[in-house]
Amino acid sequence: MKAMIIDQFGDSDVLQLADIPVPSIKDDEVLIQVSHTSVNPADWKIRAGLYEYLLPYKFPIILGWDAAGVISEVGCKVSRFKKGDRVFSYCRKPVIQQGSYAEYLAIDADAVAHIPNNISFAEAATIPMTGLTVWQCLFETIRLTAGQTILIHGGAGGIGSIAIQLAKLQQTTVYTTASLHNHDYVYSLGADIAIDYQNQDFVKEIAAREPAGIDLVLDTRGGEVQQNSYQIIKKGGHLISLVTPPDDDEAAAYQVHAEFVFGYPNGEQLKELAKLLEKKQLKPTIYEEMSLEGAAIAHDMNRNGRLERGKLVLHITPSS
Repeated sequence: MKAMIIDQFGDSDVLQLADIPVPSIKDDEVLIQVSHTSVNPADWKIRAGLYEYLLPYKFPIILGWDAAGVISEVGCKVSRFKKGDRVFSYCRKPVIQQGSYAEYLAIDADAVAHIPNNISFAEAATIPMTGLTVWQCLFETIRLTAGQTILIHGGAGGIGSIAIQLAKLQQTTVYTTASLHNHDYVYSLGADIAIDYQNQDFVKEIAAREPAGIDLVLDTRGGEVQQNSYQIIKKGGHLISLVTPPDDDEAAAYQVHAEFVFGYPNGEQLKELAKLLEKKQLKPTIYEEMSLEGAAIAHDMNRNGRLERGKLVLHITPSS
């Protein structure tokens, strides 16, 4: 099968198309013929060696943590799926080696869910990692409830666009930061107030509207943005970062609960997201679809902030 691999860490030019054996499956796994995958910031960070300290790995590495496709083989202990099922998965494994930038993927059946019939493979591929990460932030790390107030940094991005929609389903007040160009987009997702991060100070804007502070900040930026976010969180509120582990002393000084979340595969939660997709209560956004062979370009676009909104999707055409 063809796969996009790396055998060393580096820039996007270390990505190379290779012909490798189709993986075999264990009794509790399924083999997915991958139609589409999507590009996440984690992909280029792994490629660059930035997660070397965090995640065990073994070269050569097939990158990619989102997969959407058709089951081509089922392990003998798997009963929920059959050959031909349309499925998607957040396919992160304990050792980073076999990802979804490939024609076939062997994955634990517990990390897989059925794709609704009204959702394309390309749309489904945008959801698993970002959707599960947001779900685990809002409904597991904390229990977001009606009437609460949340700030989502980067509302037009892959994480932010999902977070706005899931937060609004809980009847919360949603603030988000986005470029002025994307304000109409984030409002279409359900945001209540959009703040132009390029020309407005989000601390001043929110403090003027919420003098008592807000309940939660979802941090997708880190650095100075994370540090300034403490100023607008009420005592006992929460900051959840997806990029940089918060400083415990800084959080304690503001009397805020601060946590770092790295989403994990969960087929049952993915099934809940599939229900929302089927009901059109959760809408995927594809910025651009490219071929697997364009992975290096996609990585550079993601790394350099050249995505206006949503996610980049890679289509994997079967080998002849």
